[in-house]
Amino acid sequence: MMRLLMIGGTLFLGRHIVEAALAAGHEVTMFNRGRTNDDLFPSVERIRGDRNHDLDRLVGRRWDVVIDTCGYLPAQLHAAAMALREAVSLYIFISSISVYDWPIPFGADETAALATMDEALADRFDVEHYGALKARCERALTALMGERALNVRAGLLIGPYDPTGRLGYWIDRVADGGEMLVPGRLDRTLQLIDTRDVAGWLLRMGSEQRGGTFNVTGPVRPLTMDRLLSDIAAVTGSDPQRCVVDEAFLLANEVQPFNELPLWLPADQAGMLNVDIGRAVAAGLSFRPLRDSVADIAAWQRENQAKATLASGITMGSTLSRQREATLLAAYRDR
Repeated sequence: MMRLLMIGGTLFLGRHIVEAALAAGHEVTMFNRGRTNDDLFPSVERIRGDRNHDLDRLVGRRWDVVIDTCGYLPAQLHAAAMALREAVSLYIFISSISVYDWPIPFGADETAALATMDEALADRFDVEHYGALKARCERALTALMGERALNVRAGLLIGPYDPTGRLGYWIDRVADGGEMLVPGRLDRTLQLIDTRDVAGWLLRMGSEQRGGTFNVTGPVRPLTMDRLLSDIAAVTGSDPQRCVVDEAFLLANEVQPFNELPLWLPADQAGMLNVDIGRAVAAGLSFRPLRDSVADIAAWQRENQAKATLASGITMGSTLSRQREATLLAAYRDR
């Protein structure tokens, strides 16, 4: 049995980690503000507090592992590591693929150049500097924890409870049928990973007390947009006509990559969805069948998506409406 401290733990990745930890018989303590999904896990010990000024509430306790899902500023990681470095054997920090210098090269491994920013701006969160801030968080943690730090550079996460709806857009769109706009090329590759696979791997790494830095996304074999849409079609029973639209046309018409059309990045930015994951796979990262993930997400979306998005407070840019999609397809044919 592992004694686990969760910083966060009630939204998406953290929720899956807690579920998996409890199912495996681990002892879990959650440290959070109690603002999101506070009715979850009633049997789990809670320490109420804000990580920015209540870390003293953790003093005097001992856990085997801490998993930090909500660190965004280097000062937050420094303070947490200072408070916990004698209280835990391993500190797992959920970082991001976005730590790499932009544009991320295809096949980037963990040694690729990291994003940088003006140090004077590192004390406040700004989405423009999200990746550089995460990189600074990693450095702050590793400076104090050394080999007892596990930096998890997570890619695009999918699964039930996802408040972003990125894969959910394509599940809904395929299910709707008709003529479907597909950006770029059907053979373009992308990466994503079921959050439950990440959760299981994190618990394994925690049990084995393994530190280091890892790109964590998937799958092992290249995933094309064509295969993704085919798997969604197989699950939903709907196979709309795929109308492939050149990305130059989409950009000229101000279609927003990743927001209006999730999972699409222009070719010169697509390295973000094509990094090297060999190190994590060698450390035991494994992947469930994509169709299983699609089926679970589709079932969850039908019942819970709107409720979960409101509860999380997360708002995403509007995805492509059916009306705008039809307008773009008509214009593309007439060009």
